[in-house]
Amino acid sequence: MASAPQASLPLFYNDLVPLNVRDHGNWRARAAATAKWMVGQHAVPLTVEEFPQAARHFPIIFASGENPVPLALMGLNEGINVFVDAQGNVAPGTYVPAYARRYPFLLAKLTPETTDLSLCFDPKSGLLGDFPDGELLFAGEEPSEATRNVLGFCEQFEQAGQRTQAFIEELTKHGLLMDGEAAIQQVGVEQPFVYRGFQMVNQEKLRDMRGNILRGWAQSGLLPLLYAHIFSLDLMSTIFQKQAEMGVGPLGAPAA
Repeated sequence: MASAPQASLPLFYNDLVPLNVRDHGNWRARAAATAKWMVGQHAVPLTVEEFPQAARHFPIIFASGENPVPLALMGLNEGINVFVDAQGNVAPGTYVPAYARRYPFLLAKLTPETTDLSLCFDPKSGLLGDFPDGELLFAGEEPSEATRNVLGFCEQFEQAGQRTQAFIEELTKHGLLMDGEAAIQQVGVEQPFVYRGFQMVNQEKLRDMRGNILRGWAQSGLLPLLYAHIFSLDLMSTIFQKQAEMGVGPLGAPAA
């Protein structure tokens, strides 16, 4: 169903350029009217802090493979996002993951050797340029207030990513993740549609965890996050129904 992005560039990004006053001193950033970068993206990375909000809208799963990042499942098949139409319009009231909201910006290392992160952007987004309108990126030689706000948001996202990694390490330490499977029975169809290719929390192992560990997780706030994930899985049938109503698929075929 879903796996962590393995391309050299992160999901959504077609290129990355460091933002700097020499090359972009007169550039402006336009507000995006639509989220075209989300069109057809069926799984979007989540930070663990987003679980409570995201769980109200879509299933939260974990990518298969060695890097089980949390993902908001916005469609059951590759190339399908039932919350974002072909023009990039997001369905009213839909929660948009922070990963998608930070686009076209990103904090990245400019060289493999450095530990410092620099504010970069996707020059192919069409949202930044030498425009007559939009928010200035620099005020003289210094970053503008708009750029400082973007930088602050990206820094908060990186910190949330570190907490998410610690969450994943705790799950893998206790062997709580298992290969997932969702069987959805459609009215009038004899065989259920089965989706695989993702990971989920093993509820039997969770129930068998020692009391002192569960108490620690309850106190730290980790346990409610686990249940947000578990309860959100019921929304797979809702996504299935949305796809059926839209006439998109291939329904019933396990996604890659």
